[in-house]
Amino acid sequence: MNNLENKLEALLFVSGDGVEISEIIDKWQVTDKQLDKAFENLKERFNENFGIKIIKYKNKYQLCSNPEFADDISNVLNPIRERNLSKATLETIAIIAYKQPITRLDIEQIRGVNSDYAIQSLLKHNLIEVVGRKDAIGKPLLFGTTEEFLKRFDLEDLSSLPNYDELINSIQVINQTTLYNEFDIPDEEADENIENNETNSENTNENDVNSEEAILTEEEIELLQDNSKIEDKTDIKI
Repeated sequence: MNNLENKLEALLFVSGDGVEISEIIDKWQVTDKQLDKAFENLKERFNENFGIKIIKYKNKYQLCSNPEFADDISNVLNPIRERNLSKATLETIAIIAYKQPITRLDIEQIRGVNSDYAIQSLLKHNLIEVVGRKDAIGKPLLFGTTEEFLKRFDLEDLSSLPNYDELINSIQVINQTTLYNEFDIPDEEADENIENNETNSENTNENDVNSEEAILTEEEIELLQDNSKIEDKTDIKI
């Protein structure tokens, strides 16, 4: 292993978070080709049998733990009870990933039920964000996925998205191996209540899906988004 690979490994280990590729090139005075070769060599060395791996997402490099060993790590670190992503949240993140930028109304028209809770959860955990407003009556908010979404699901950019079924499977796998319940989504009993409420909402008033009046105000959505960028930190990477 050459010196550039050693430096890159040390940098990513100390950083913990993703490091911009352009910053490395600028500070170390190396070419994009040289750095990419070092990355590929490290990626090959940190194969599936290693406890850590190196990933690339949105023009950043990062070291993270191997999901294969998540259960073993969790057993030692004594995490809180693991919870799964709710069906509602799973559907919503998949719709946003493929249809972004998209409004709450459009999400609800696809799902057929109220999606306020799912959107609130995804905003809180920095998996989606407000990316603008639609040029329509009321100027509804547009939602899109974040860098955190790319990092969690090991995607370099949105062009790397798998087909819909593969994305659903990826989300389920990541959820099952997440350490310390990073998503912090309610447990099964709460999920059932949430989805029952969504179904009741649909049956009670069909106009709910056609209204841009959400349970959350725009100010609350912006506050959730700001807080998620501060709170969604962990020393354990998936």
